[in-house]
This record gives sequence, C-alpha cells and structure tokens, in this order.
Amino acid sequence: MGDAQHWDTIVIGAGAAGMMCAAVAGQRGARVLMIDHAEKLGEKIRISGGGRCNFTNIHTGPANFISENPHFARSTLARYTAADFVALVRRHGIGFHEKHKGQLFCDESAEDIIAMLRAECATGDVRWAMPCKVRRVAKNAEQFEVDTEQGTQRARRVVIATGGLSIPKIGATDFGFRIARQFGLRVVEPRPALVPLSFHATQWTPFMPLAGVSLDVHARCGAGAFDEDMLFTHRGLSGPAILQISSFWTEGAPIRLNLAPSFGTDALVQALLAAKHGGRQALQSVLAQLLPRRLAEGWLASQRIDGAQRIADAPDRLLRALAQSLTDWQLVPSGSEGYRKAEVTRGGVATDELSQATLESRRVPGLHFIGEVVDVTGWLGGYNFQWAWSSGYVAGMAMA
Repeated sequence: MGDAQHWDTIVIGAGAAGMMCAAVAGQRGARVLMIDHAEKLGEKIRISGGGRCNFTNIHTGPANFISENPHFARSTLARYTAADFVALVRRHGIGFHEKHKGQLFCDESAEDIIAMLRAECATGDVRWAMPCKVRRVAKNAEQFEVDTEQGTQRARRVVIATGGLSIPKIGATDFGFRIARQFGLRVVEPRPALVPLSFHATQWTPFMPLAGVSLDVHARCGAGAFDEDMLFTHRGLSGPAILQISSFWTEGAPIRLNLAPSFGTDALVQALLAAKHGGRQALQSVLAQLLPRRLAEGWLASQRIDGAQRIADAPDRLLRALAQSLTDWQLVPSGSEGYRKAEVTRGGVATDELSQATLESRRVPGLHFIGEVVDVTGWLGGYNFQWAWSSGYVAGMAMA
C-alpha cells in the first residue's frame, strides 16, 4: 500500500458487519480501505451453521436481542431488514432454505455468502489490506491515522468491526474493546454467550451416564425462556436450549429446566398416579413411555430411586417428588465452556456511547462501531448475522 495514503473510510475487521459496511460505503462513492489481520476471509461466516451459514432469521425483531438498552437496535434493524438481506442473497443466485423457526441457511455452502460479500465490495471498488495488523489508531484534527504493518493510512472515518472474544482459535481478539476504551468510550463487560454450561465434577457425577441424551425441554434463566433441544454432556449441558439461556445466565444464578415440557408438574403427577392404579409395570418402564428411555433410567438412578420397583408399590409422595424433579429441575452451573465454545460475545461498546442513526461515537466524530463489538447480542438462530448486516448497512450509509 505504501505510506500515508488517504481514504474516506477505513474499515477494520473483514467479517460480516465489516464487509457489509465497506460494500455499502464503496457503492455510495466512498474510497474505502478494508483491513484485517486474518489470513482467511470471513472465517466465522465459513464455520457457522455447520458450514452452511444461518445467515438470518425471518422473524428478526428488537425482542430477539439482549442489550443494556433493548430499544437501541430497533431503528437499525428497521432500516435494513431480514427481507432486505434475503433480496441480496437472491440477486446473487444463492439457494437457501428455512430449517427451523425462521432460520435461513444456504443450500450449498457458507462460502456462497463470503463470495457474495466479496463481490459486493468489488462493486464498490473496496481496497484490501489483508493479512495486515493494525498497530495504532489515533485522531489528529479532522482525520484518523491508522498505523499498520503496511504503512500509515489516513481517513476521515474509521469503522471498528472487529467482533468480540468468541472463538479465539479463528482470530478473535479484544482489539475493538481496546480502541473503544482508548477513546474514552464505556464498554459493558464482555462475557461468553450462546455457550454450553458446565458443572463441578462432584455435582455432575450422577448425571454423567446421561451424556449423549438429547431431548426437547423448556429452559428458563432470568428473562430468558425457550422451548428447544437440550443435550447432556460429560461436563454439563449443551444444545440450543442451553445456548439460548446461557446469554441470560450470570455466575451463581440457577437455571430451571422442564425435562417433560408437554407436562406441567401437576399433569405429570396425575399421569404417574393414573399409571399406579392397577399398574404392574416397573416404574422405569412407565417413565420411559413419557421420556427417552436412557433419560428415564438415568434420572431415576440420579435421584436414587429404584426404577425396577412396580409403580403400584411406589408411594404417592415419591411419585410427586419425581414429577417435581423432572418438571422443575433447578441447578446452578459452575461456569460455561468459555470463549472457545461461545458462538458470540455478550456486552461490548455501550449503546449510550453511539448514535442510533449512524452507530457513530458521540464522543469521537467519525469513529463508528458495528457488529458484535457493540453491546447488542442476538438469540441463537441467525439473529446475530442480521445485526451484522443491519449495523453494517446503517454505518455504510453514513460514510458518504
């Protein structure tokens, strides 16, 4: 690139939000430089959705996001909707399908989304510096200086699109948070989100035999409540239900699970008592008609209940306690699997530091933050990608 080149906009971070922003800005006539330290483009897009990229959710709305200010994302999401991104995908001839609860996936590969974004950037004549590390960002008078491995670049505007701390093995860093703090912006404490939850070994020993069991549950924690699939693991709990409520979980707080979500406690009690009258079956056989067999047998063992006894011989109080334990299982995780397994980072640049209209810093004119680096965290199911597209678009529109 050479030293001291001048641009209208420098975008740091060539992920979903960064490429969207660069493409929109470039197509509006801005001279845009995209900088990223990674060797491969769009790695988080590439690995998402099992390699098929759950690129949006048709039900996206402000209620699907967690933030200090739950209303902040409203205008951004309204200005560039899931339907807008779907229209872009269609224009590029990418096949897709709805998989579950509004989640849209590529028919072929996440590579199709990366290629689409790269093509959109090319249409806007976006220039690239990649791989290229940024050493320093400073502001002098009316412009920014970005000191990189490939020389010093100057621009009227800088967009930070470097994401959060999730999945460090593909290059996640705290760069965006450091830049925010450097310029005096408040950062909501980052923590792993959409992540499996773990338990102390002594607490989890009774449930280790259930590793591999998967079932639909109703999961609750704080303000979060979801009906999704859950998976028992050797270390704790995973699956969509747990990933969803992990975003609402804080250290020391309990989670609550109904392992028989088609029943409430009273309904399950009645079902067990009805089976008791004249029942010649073993308790575990009756329970296996209501739950996956491995769960029925393993749960009885974890509760130290003799599953081989005839249900007719089981005291009513035992059946009531069993129903209560299954429909309102309360337990306190010891932690999570951390950023290495977290799909996203909760927290980030505080929304009260940013303009809703442009995602520009209120303190530092010309400095914008978009995507995961901002304190806007979506549910599992394509919502975080839609925030990337929407925030990238809104910032891109402000570039020229």
